[in-house]
Amino acid sequence: MSTATLEAKAPSVARIAAVDQPIPMTRLVSVELRKMFNTRSGFWLMASIGIAAVLATGATILFAPDSELNQNNFSAAIGVPMTIILPMIAILSVTSEWSQRSGLTTFTLVPRRGRAIGAKVIATVGVGVVSMVIALAVGALGNVLGSAIAGVDTVWNLSFQEFLLIVLANVLGMMLGFMLGLVLRNSSAAIVGYFVVAFVLAGIFAALANFQDWFKDAWPWVDFNYAQGALYNGDMGGAEWAHLGVTSLTWLIIPTAIGLRLVMRSEVK
Repeated sequence: MSTATLEAKAPSVARIAAVDQPIPMTRLVSVELRKMFNTRSGFWLMASIGIAAVLATGATILFAPDSELNQNNFSAAIGVPMTIILPMIAILSVTSEWSQRSGLTTFTLVPRRGRAIGAKVIATVGVGVVSMVIALAVGALGNVLGSAIAGVDTVWNLSFQEFLLIVLANVLGMMLGFMLGLVLRNSSAAIVGYFVVAFVLAGIFAALANFQDWFKDAWPWVDFNYAQGALYNGDMGGAEWAHLGVTSLTWLIIPTAIGLRLVMRSEVK
Protein backbone atom coordinates (compact mmCIF):
# COMPACT_ATOMS: atom_id res chain seq x y z
CA MET A 1 0.00 0.00 0.00
CA SER A 2 1.41 3.37 -0.99
CA THR A 3 2.12 6.24 1.39
CA ALA A 4 -0.48 8.38 -0.40
CA THR A 5 -3.17 5.77 0.25
CA LEU A 6 -2.31 5.66 3.97
CA GLU A 7 -2.42 9.45 4.18
CA ALA A 8 -5.82 9.47 2.46
CA LYS A 9 -7.23 7.02 4.98
CA ALA A 10 -5.87 8.83 8.03
CA PRO A 11 -8.65 11.46 8.22
CA SER A 12 -11.28 8.72 8.09
CA VAL A 13 -9.71 6.98 11.09
CA ALA A 14 -9.61 10.28 12.96
CA ARG A 15 -13.27 10.92 12.21
CA ILE A 16 -14.25 7.44 13.42
CA ALA A 17 -12.30 7.99 16.64
CA ALA A 18 -14.06 11.30 17.17
CA VAL A 19 -17.47 9.68 16.67
CA ASP A 20 -16.64 6.98 19.24
CA GLN A 21 -16.12 9.60 21.96
CA PRO A 22 -19.04 9.60 24.43
CA ILE A 23 -21.23 12.67 24.74
CA PRO A 24 -19.92 14.81 27.61
CA MET A 25 -21.99 14.70 30.80
CA THR A 26 -22.26 18.50 30.80
CA ARG A 27 -23.99 18.35 27.43
CA LEU A 28 -26.34 15.59 28.63
CA VAL A 29 -27.28 17.65 31.69
CA SER A 30 -27.92 20.75 29.58
CA VAL A 31 -30.15 18.71 27.26
CA GLU A 32 -32.12 17.33 30.22
CA LEU A 33 -32.57 20.84 31.61
CA ARG A 34 -33.78 22.04 28.22
CA LYS A 35 -36.25 19.14 28.02
CA MET A 36 -37.72 20.24 31.35
CA PHE A 37 -38.56 23.67 29.92
CA ASN A 38 -39.27 23.18 26.23
CA THR A 39 -42.83 21.83 26.54
CA ARG A 40 -45.86 23.91 27.51
CA SER A 41 -46.58 21.77 30.57
CA GLY A 42 -42.93 21.78 31.60
CA PHE A 43 -42.67 25.55 31.23
CA TRP A 44 -45.73 26.23 33.38
CA LEU A 45 -44.67 23.68 35.95
CA MET A 46 -41.36 25.49 36.30
CA ALA A 47 -43.10 28.87 36.31
CA SER A 48 -45.42 27.65 39.06
CA ILE A 49 -42.43 27.59 41.42
CA GLY A 50 -42.10 31.37 41.25
CA ILE A 51 -45.87 31.91 41.11
CA ALA A 52 -46.46 29.75 44.20
CA ALA A 53 -43.67 31.51 46.08
CA VAL A 54 -45.19 34.93 45.35
CA LEU A 55 -48.72 33.81 46.27
CA ALA A 56 -47.55 32.19 49.52
CA THR A 57 -45.60 35.34 50.41
CA GLY A 58 -48.59 37.55 49.68
CA ALA A 59 -50.89 35.33 51.76
CA THR A 60 -48.48 35.50 54.69
CA ILE A 61 -48.34 39.30 54.52
CA LEU A 62 -52.15 39.56 54.36
CA PHE A 63 -53.22 36.99 56.93
CA ALA A 64 -50.36 36.36 59.37
CA PRO A 65 -50.32 38.31 62.66
CA ASP A 66 -47.74 41.09 62.86
CA SER A 67 -45.80 39.13 65.49
CA GLU A 68 -45.44 36.18 63.07
CA LEU A 69 -43.88 38.17 60.22
CA ASN A 70 -40.39 36.71 60.16
CA GLN A 71 -38.14 34.92 57.70
CA ASN A 72 -38.80 31.48 59.13
CA ASN A 73 -42.57 31.75 58.68
CA PHE A 74 -42.26 33.15 55.16
CA SER A 75 -39.97 30.26 54.24
CA ALA A 76 -42.39 27.75 55.81
CA ALA A 77 -45.31 29.19 53.84
CA ILE A 78 -43.38 28.98 50.57
CA GLY A 79 -42.15 25.48 51.42
CA VAL A 80 -45.66 23.99 51.41
CA PRO A 81 -46.29 24.27 47.64
CA MET A 82 -42.63 23.43 46.97
CA THR A 83 -43.07 19.99 48.57
CA ILE A 84 -45.69 19.23 45.89
CA ILE A 85 -44.33 20.99 42.81
CA LEU A 86 -40.70 19.84 43.00
CA PRO A 87 -41.46 16.07 43.16
CA MET A 88 -43.78 16.48 40.16
CA ILE A 89 -40.86 17.96 38.20
CA ALA A 90 -38.70 15.00 39.19
CA ILE A 91 -41.38 12.50 38.17
CA LEU A 92 -41.95 14.05 34.75
CA SER A 93 -38.21 14.27 34.05
CA VAL A 94 -38.20 10.46 33.99
CA THR A 95 -41.65 9.46 32.80
CA SER A 96 -41.64 11.88 29.85
CA GLU A 97 -39.30 9.48 28.05
CA TRP A 98 -42.16 6.96 27.98
CA SER A 99 -45.26 9.19 27.98
CA GLN A 100 -43.92 11.38 25.15
CA ARG A 101 -42.15 8.43 23.48
CA SER A 102 -38.82 10.22 23.38
CA GLY A 103 -37.03 7.36 25.14
CA LEU A 104 -36.17 5.60 21.89
CA THR A 105 -34.31 8.70 20.68
CA THR A 106 -32.67 9.35 24.05
CA PHE A 107 -31.40 5.81 24.58
CA THR A 108 -30.31 5.49 20.96
CA LEU A 109 -28.15 8.60 21.17
CA VAL A 110 -26.98 7.59 24.67
CA PRO A 111 -26.80 3.77 24.62
CA ARG A 112 -25.45 3.69 28.18
CA ARG A 113 -28.74 4.34 29.90
CA GLY A 114 -27.03 4.90 33.23
CA ARG A 115 -25.41 8.08 31.89
CA ALA A 116 -28.77 9.43 30.71
CA ILE A 117 -30.37 8.67 34.07
CA GLY A 118 -27.39 10.24 35.86
CA ALA A 119 -27.83 13.42 33.81
CA LYS A 120 -31.50 13.48 34.80
CA VAL A 121 -30.55 13.18 38.48
CA ILE A 122 -28.07 16.06 38.23
CA ALA A 123 -30.56 18.24 36.37
CA THR A 124 -33.34 17.42 38.84
CA VAL A 125 -31.24 18.18 41.92
CA GLY A 126 -29.96 21.37 40.27
CA VAL A 127 -33.50 22.57 39.60
CA GLY A 128 -34.45 21.79 43.20
CA VAL A 129 -31.53 23.71 44.71
CA VAL A 130 -32.00 26.75 42.42
CA SER A 131 -35.75 26.73 43.14
CA MET A 132 -35.12 26.85 46.88
CA VAL A 133 -32.69 29.74 46.47
CA ILE A 134 -35.33 31.62 44.47
CA ALA A 135 -37.93 30.80 47.13
CA LEU A 136 -35.57 32.08 49.84
CA ALA A 137 -35.08 35.35 47.95
CA VAL A 138 -38.84 35.81 47.47
CA GLY A 139 -39.42 35.07 51.14
CA ALA A 140 -36.73 37.55 52.18
CA LEU A 141 -38.32 40.22 50.00
CA GLY A 142 -41.72 39.42 51.53
CA ASN A 143 -40.21 39.59 55.01
CA VAL A 144 -38.87 43.08 54.39
CA LEU A 145 -42.08 44.26 52.71
CA GLY A 146 -44.38 42.68 55.27
CA SER A 147 -42.54 44.09 58.28
CA ALA A 148 -42.48 47.53 56.63
CA ILE A 149 -46.25 47.44 56.00
CA ALA A 150 -46.96 46.23 59.54
CA GLY A 151 -44.52 48.72 61.07
CA VAL A 152 -42.54 46.07 62.99
CA ASP A 153 -38.87 45.16 63.03
CA THR A 154 -37.63 42.78 60.34
CA VAL A 155 -36.76 39.44 61.94
CA TRP A 156 -34.19 37.19 60.27
CA ASN A 157 -34.56 33.96 62.24
CA LEU A 158 -33.60 31.42 59.56
CA SER A 159 -29.96 30.36 59.82
CA PHE A 160 -27.85 29.13 56.91
CA GLN A 161 -27.74 25.64 58.46
CA GLU A 162 -31.53 25.54 58.74
CA PHE A 163 -31.82 26.60 55.10
CA LEU A 164 -29.46 23.80 54.05
CA LEU A 165 -31.58 21.27 55.95
CA ILE A 166 -34.70 22.57 54.18
CA VAL A 167 -32.94 22.22 50.82
CA LEU A 168 -31.95 18.65 51.71
CA ALA A 169 -35.55 17.85 52.69
CA ASN A 170 -36.86 19.10 49.35
CA VAL A 171 -34.15 17.27 47.39
CA LEU A 172 -35.10 14.04 49.18
CA GLY A 173 -38.72 14.70 48.25
CA MET A 174 -37.68 15.16 44.63
CA MET A 175 -35.69 11.93 44.72
CA LEU A 176 -38.76 10.12 46.07
CA GLY A 177 -40.65 11.33 42.99
CA PHE A 178 -37.68 10.39 40.78
CA MET A 179 -37.69 6.89 42.27
CA LEU A 180 -41.40 6.45 41.54
CA GLY A 181 -40.79 7.62 37.98
CA LEU A 182 -38.11 4.96 37.53
CA VAL A 183 -40.20 2.17 39.04
CA LEU A 184 -43.52 2.97 37.34
CA ARG A 185 -42.41 4.83 34.16
CA ASN A 186 -45.88 6.29 33.80
CA SER A 187 -46.67 9.91 34.69
CA SER A 188 -50.18 9.38 36.08
CA ALA A 189 -49.25 6.29 38.09
CA ALA A 190 -46.11 7.93 39.51
CA ILE A 191 -47.98 11.10 40.53
CA VAL A 192 -50.71 9.07 42.24
CA GLY A 193 -48.03 6.92 43.86
CA TYR A 194 -46.30 10.01 45.24
CA PHE A 195 -49.49 11.31 46.88
CA VAL A 196 -50.15 7.87 48.34
CA VAL A 197 -46.67 7.61 49.85
CA ALA A 198 -46.39 11.25 50.93
CA PHE A 199 -49.90 11.80 52.29
CA VAL A 200 -51.99 8.63 52.57
CA LEU A 201 -49.32 6.44 54.14
CA ALA A 202 -48.13 9.33 56.31
CA GLY A 203 -51.68 9.70 57.67
CA ILE A 204 -51.99 5.96 58.28
CA PHE A 205 -48.66 5.85 60.14
CA ALA A 206 -49.62 8.88 62.23
CA ALA A 207 -52.96 7.30 63.16
CA LEU A 208 -51.25 4.05 64.14
CA ALA A 209 -48.76 5.91 66.31
CA ASN A 210 -51.53 7.86 68.05
CA PHE A 211 -53.80 4.87 68.76
CA GLN A 212 -51.38 1.93 68.97
CA ASP A 213 -48.67 2.10 71.62
CA TRP A 214 -46.70 -0.75 70.05
CA PHE A 215 -46.16 1.33 66.89
CA LYS A 216 -45.22 4.65 68.54
CA ASP A 217 -41.54 3.77 69.03
CA ALA A 218 -41.25 2.19 65.58
CA TRP A 219 -42.88 5.14 63.79
CA PRO A 220 -39.71 7.19 63.15
CA TRP A 221 -37.95 4.09 61.79
CA VAL A 222 -40.56 3.17 59.18
CA ASP A 223 -42.11 6.50 58.07
CA PHE A 224 -39.94 8.36 55.56
CA ASN A 225 -42.13 11.47 55.74
CA TYR A 226 -41.79 11.63 59.53
CA ALA A 227 -38.01 11.36 59.33
CA GLN A 228 -37.85 13.86 56.45
CA GLY A 229 -40.05 16.29 58.40
CA ALA A 230 -37.40 16.59 61.10
CA LEU A 231 -35.23 18.40 58.55
CA TYR A 232 -37.78 21.21 58.34
CA ASN A 233 -37.63 21.67 62.10
CA GLY A 234 -33.91 22.46 61.88
CA ASP A 235 -33.01 20.33 64.91
CA MET A 236 -31.26 17.16 63.78
CA GLY A 237 -29.57 15.01 66.39
CA GLY A 238 -28.02 11.57 66.11
CA ALA A 239 -31.37 9.81 66.47
CA GLU A 240 -32.99 11.95 63.78
CA TRP A 241 -30.16 11.27 61.32
CA ALA A 242 -30.44 7.54 62.09
CA HIS A 243 -34.18 7.62 61.42
CA LEU A 244 -33.59 9.45 58.15
CA GLY A 245 -30.88 6.99 57.09
CA VAL A 246 -32.96 3.88 57.77
CA THR A 247 -36.15 5.20 56.15
CA SER A 248 -34.20 6.54 53.15
CA LEU A 249 -32.66 3.11 52.66
CA THR A 250 -36.08 1.45 52.82
CA TRP A 251 -38.18 3.92 50.85
CA LEU A 252 -35.64 5.56 48.56
CA ILE A 253 -32.34 3.78 47.97
CA ILE A 254 -33.52 0.18 47.55
CA PRO A 255 -36.55 1.07 45.36
CA THR A 256 -34.32 3.37 43.26
CA ALA A 257 -31.91 0.48 42.67
CA ILE A 258 -34.84 -1.70 41.62
CA GLY A 259 -36.13 1.05 39.32
CA LEU A 260 -32.70 1.49 37.72
CA ARG A 261 -32.52 -2.23 37.01
CA LEU A 262 -35.97 -2.13 35.43
CA VAL A 263 -34.99 0.84 33.24
CA MET A 264 -31.77 -0.86 32.16
CA ARG A 265 -33.57 -4.02 31.13
CA SER A 266 -36.89 -2.68 29.84
CA GLU A 267 -37.65 -2.49 26.14
CA VAL A 268 -38.06 1.05 24.85
CA LYS A 269 -40.63 1.42 22.07
